[in-house]
Amino acid sequence: MNLFNRSRALLCLALVGLSWATYLPAQTPIQEPVQPAAHTRHSRPQLATGAAIAPDGRLWVVGLNAQAKLVVQSTPLGGAVQWSEARILNTGADPIAADGESRPKIVFGPQGWAVISYTMPLSKPYTGFIRKLRSRDGGQTFSAPFTVHQDRQEITHRFDSVAFDAQGVLHTLWVDKRDQPPKGSAQKYAGAAIYRNESKDGGQTFGPDTKLADHSCECCRIGLARNPQGQLQAIWRHVFEGGIRDHAFASVGAPANRITRSTHDGWQINACPHHGPGLALNASTSGYHTVWFGIRKVNGQDQAAVRYARLNAQGEPLPETLRVLPDARAEHADVLADGPNVAVVWRSSEGAVTSLKAWLSTDGGQNFTLKTLGQATGYNDHPRLAQSGPRMVVVWRNTQETQVHELRF
Repeated sequence: MNLFNRSRALLCLALVGLSWATYLPAQTPIQEPVQPAAHTRHSRPQLATGAAIAPDGRLWVVGLNAQAKLVVQSTPLGGAVQWSEARILNTGADPIAADGESRPKIVFGPQGWAVISYTMPLSKPYTGFIRKLRSRDGGQTFSAPFTVHQDRQEITHRFDSVAFDAQGVLHTLWVDKRDQPPKGSAQKYAGAAIYRNESKDGGQTFGPDTKLADHSCECCRIGLARNPQGQLQAIWRHVFEGGIRDHAFASVGAPANRITRSTHDGWQINACPHHGPGLALNASTSGYHTVWFGIRKVNGQDQAAVRYARLNAQGEPLPETLRVLPDARAEHADVLADGPNVAVVWRSSEGAVTSLKAWLSTDGGQNFTLKTLGQATGYNDHPRLAQSGPRMVVVWRNTQETQVHELRF
């Protein structure tokens, strides 16, 4: 049975209290002053997996094995999937979050740089450190893990997103709660904040923690995409005035709180839906494609749906492009684009069977064709897209296998 169906508002509320991380025996983590989380058994397998295509064209994935160890594998593309032997990475005593919106990630940069990131849960609920391993030889060897942010309070530093920009600068963004007022204070602070830093040497050193925006939602992934100049743009679920949880867009590196509202569902909810947005460049207009989950009033009734729309170059929505995905059970969609080719993928559950679906466009999102790519029973991850130039693949992990589907337009 799929435990991540967000297509009902009541279930969204219930999910706020779900456990979100895998725990291992408590030991002192490498070079850290705070103890990691104590051992508890997780009720479901930790399948959340990151994927990226390396410069040589191989697809890499990173995730946890059955023993909760961080592993990497790779396979050539263009034929049958031939996974390399799973290689266990040295993460010391770190527990690692690999569930739903919180997943390990891998990115490749210039000069043989490769970086793996993950959230390490701490002893208090909903707290964590963003940890990284870096490679200077394309992923053949990795460093010991280290904490990326300068702030070391036992608070929320979670739901990281990482990417290299076109200049080879590594950017890390995460959800952060350092700005919360002290307990007992009359001051109120809605949600969390988006913080970031950057590294110009492939993760060897990092600049200061800087705030991108106040009042983000607490538990949704952050979507990233490059603009036509190769600079990173971000989108995330945001807490707007009145407790409205729509989405905000900003240029990474902009001054704090210089944001654009990118969706207008008007969903008022005092909880985090655990269901973040996706973002991709629309090269033909210098704008963006986006997908998200939300509840909005339609003819006076609440309509829960995953939606697609296009944004202009400033991240403002283009209302005439808004469309509901053609699947009432759609959840956790992802989007990528290359020129006029646009891919939206999601999972859809009915009973014990979950289907992997794709919505493909060859005209910049004007028209789409719906395809079913695969099916699985039991527990499964959210599908993730990976891209190298025009090549796009979908990676979808379940308890039996990791499916790879190369998209054909």
